[in-house]
Amino acid sequence: MELCGGAGHSIEIAKKLSKDGILIGIDRDEEALTYAKKRLNEFENIKYVHDNHDNMEIILKKLQIDKVDGILLDLGVSSYQIDEKSRGFTYINDAPLDMRMDKSQEMTAEYVINNYKEDELARIIFEFGEERFSRIIARKICEYRKNKTIKTTGELVKIIENCVPKSNISGHPAKRTFQAIRIEVNNEIEPLYNSIINSVKCLKENGRMCVITFHSLEDRSVKKAFSDLEGKCTCPPGLPYCVCGKKSFGKIITKKPILPSKHEMGTNSRSKSAKLRVFERKIDI
Repeated sequence: MELCGGAGHSIEIAKKLSKDGILIGIDRDEEALTYAKKRLNEFENIKYVHDNHDNMEIILKKLQIDKVDGILLDLGVSSYQIDEKSRGFTYINDAPLDMRMDKSQEMTAEYVINNYKEDELARIIFEFGEERFSRIIARKICEYRKNKTIKTTGELVKIIENCVPKSNISGHPAKRTFQAIRIEVNNEIEPLYNSIINSVKCLKENGRMCVITFHSLEDRSVKKAFSDLEGKCTCPPGLPYCVCGKKSFGKIITKKPILPSKHEMGTNSRSKSAKLRVFERKIDI
């Protein structure tokens, strides 16, 4: 049995695998992999891969594995990255504007904030953060950086706080903008649809893909990918045979996403926005 999983869920997965089973832990963050290795040092059936889940097919080919029994994608930023203040993912602490999941890449939040044009910043903040005050935030960022390079999360937070009316605040005023910049830095949304499509094709018969999302942009991409993978015929009723050419790769197990329980939300506040969707691979449909 082979299973691709995120580092955060690896302990429970590793315990449930048979002696012949293999858990492949893939993460863009080398620090997260190092942390996982320490937590999982009692298990010998784990392969650690510093890469992006978007490259699932290539990773498995390098490991000489044809198909796997299951795939778990835990999307977005991890608790480890949020808690590591120096990484600059959170608006709570003052830190360098970094936000890179993979610290070997060149693109940082500081580059985006200080080099993107105003209209591009506004688009990113609106599309990826769903922030209604995106235009004024982008304008104020560009005005501020004319006199001084924006280098820290604290500086960015102050700019944003002066743009969002207090009467319109739901949660922290910088939350949506930080999400948007992080998504842009790490290119989280654009390749996600194709990543889901390609990853499902790496599953064995009856293998399942489980995807945990934490905001609507991710969830929409996963929902659309699963729907297209299910491949329902779109031909008009009454035709003697299918002409649309839709191919099915399996079935959606969760017609509606699985949400965290009240108990889980009470013990882990970061789970409140989580949604779990599951797809089962069928080879011959």
